[in-house]
Amino acid sequence: MDPLGIDGAWRHTPPVHADPRGSFFEAFRADALPGRRFDLAQVNCSVSARGVLRGVHFADVPPGQAKYVMCVSGSILDVVVDLRAGSPGFGRWEAVPLDDVTRSAVLVSEGLGHAFMALSERATVLYLCSEPYAPAREHAVHPLDPALGIAWPAGVRPVLSDKDAKAPTLEEALGAGLLPDHRACQDLYATLRRAG
Repeated sequence: MDPLGIDGAWRHTPPVHADPRGSFFEAFRADALPGRRFDLAQVNCSVSARGVLRGVHFADVPPGQAKYVMCVSGSILDVVVDLRAGSPGFGRWEAVPLDDVTRSAVLVSEGLGHAFMALSERATVLYLCSEPYAPAREHAVHPLDPALGIAWPAGVRPVLSDKDAKAPTLEEALGAGLLPDHRACQDLYATLRRAG
């Protein structure tokens, strides 16, 4: 896996074996993850129309929720945001195109924010999650917050859920104490490395 510019995020682009019958690739291998344990607790599947923007979502740490995200049909712009209060990279984001051609995937560690925008007419995204969904521990930061400045694709009108449209800005989430603590995240990562 290749590390992204945000500590705790990686991209995996598998070799795709193609012949006249079609293609085959390994979408996920636990033993290929970068020195950490990933307990698969839940698999989510979302189908989105062009312009649908989901996120920026994150969960309380601990326990947090790591995600392994892949676009199995269509194309998306996947975005990872460093939401860890006290992190040297706090507020930084990185975008990775995911589609059904390259078959790339992104691993998002606990404490990082995750969002994506569907670029194709329809996009199907699978998320492998290390913890089950727990509404009381789930939070969001507004994906169009000017302070974040995420460069969503021009010419695509964002379509947000009511929940995401009402999400606080990064500054509001920080002031309300909603964001994960960088030190708590580092402690969790160390535990996962030892267990891996």
